[in-house]
Amino acid sequence: MIYDITARITTSYIPAAGAGRHVVRLEPLSIPGTQRLIAGEVRADPPPDERLDRTDFFGNAVTECAYLAGLDALTFSLRATVERLAQPVTLDLSPPLPRLAAELDERPSLAADAPHHFLAASDRVAPLPAITRYAREVTAGASTTLETVRALGAALHRDMSFDPSATTVETPPLEAFEARHGVCQDFAHVMIAALRGMGVPAAYVSGFLRTLPPPGQERLEGADAMHAWIRAWTGIETGWIEFDPTNDCLAGTDHIVVGYGRDYGDVAPVRGILRLSGRQKGTQAVDVVPRP
Repeated sequence: MIYDITARITTSYIPAAGAGRHVVRLEPLSIPGTQRLIAGEVRADPPPDERLDRTDFFGNAVTECAYLAGLDALTFSLRATVERLAQPVTLDLSPPLPRLAAELDERPSLAADAPHHFLAASDRVAPLPAITRYAREVTAGASTTLETVRALGAALHRDMSFDPSATTVETPPLEAFEARHGVCQDFAHVMIAALRGMGVPAAYVSGFLRTLPPPGQERLEGADAMHAWIRAWTGIETGWIEFDPTNDCLAGTDHIVVGYGRDYGDVAPVRGILRLSGRQKGTQAVDVVPRP
């Protein structure tokens, strides 16, 4: 499936903000056998005084922008064409969860894709006793690590409600878990905390999700969204798999990957510092349009 993607993130400042630096992660990845970036461009409006395009440790595309003067508003936009490949159905060759640690010991690598980076606590996600207990209860019948991941994701989908007004980007995983409400970022953070608590390496995935309008209704421009799901290492044979707990499914051709990290902080679409004495307001619009 080939998609044309446009995204726009605008922030207005009242009064005008002073000088600042921003780090942007919006451009989708090329992943051999899974996803191919055919073309992509990230723009900043107004144009920055300084710009650097690079990749980070995990291989994500990064655009750094610096502004030396004040700004009333700032827009970062993406135009990209991406091919997302369907993944073949494979056998579950993952080990039982108690044997996963031994398979981790057989992988001493510290390369960017190594599971060891995604097992310990990160800035926003740490194993928590309450979440770990819940995870062990809802996955008690699973016979393999992959079954454990899928059972946990299904349980979170069942027990948590999607509610865009319940949390903010700074809400800790435990708060969202106890309230049983949140957005895709919260579902992902809670699931990562649960998996790490059981000894399963888990990463945060930032990307785009194509959404479909209700039957009989036209698709609304800008109605798609940036999305988040998780990536779990399930052993030497099965390796990394991606699961979307918000929608209780393995990530498929409607999931376009922008970046991998230990939590949201590693792959936030826009982050930075600037001088600000007032308030700011942000808007976001995303279109993921499949080609015929």
